[in-house]
Amino acid sequence: MNITQDFFPGAIGQIIQMHGTHYASQWGFTSYFEAKVAHQISEFVQGKKDTDLVLIAQDYQGVAASLVLDLHDAQSDGRGAHLRWFLCADRCRGTGMGRKLMTQAVAHAERHSNGKMWLRTFAGLKPALHLYRSFGFVLQAEKAGDMWGTVVNEQEYRRPGNI
Repeated sequence: MNITQDFFPGAIGQIIQMHGTHYASQWGFTSYFEAKVAHQISEFVQGKKDTDLVLIAQDYQGVAASLVLDLHDAQSDGRGAHLRWFLCADRCRGTGMGRKLMTQAVAHAERHSNGKMWLRTFAGLKPALHLYRSFGFVLQAEKAGDMWGTVVNEQEYRRPGNI
């Protein structure tokens, strides 16, 4: 599996599709979620800076995993680098690919945001939450909400970084 550090032709669409189909089949998310991912990733790509990190694992079927570390998200407000669009396709779950991408992201955050990172997710994603915690992320807030178009227990995790 090849890991690239930038978007290649077709990658953005595949990342959006992977998110849309995974969360629809596993959690009942609607096209609202897929459209939100499309809108937000489009905004990110148009304003991407050199210090932002894009990791895309690609195999013979296309995008197998993605992770973006957005160091310039206006919503970060001192929380550090925003971990976004992190997802592994079913075919690469359990292979260590997610841990490999997260290791690279944490190393990048160590260099560029003193190790501080944050993300938004929701309760119930046990393997992902286990991975986040293993890298020092701590739950900061949880509440029922529908920011993804479906009511879930939304969570914010933060990694405090170096003190």
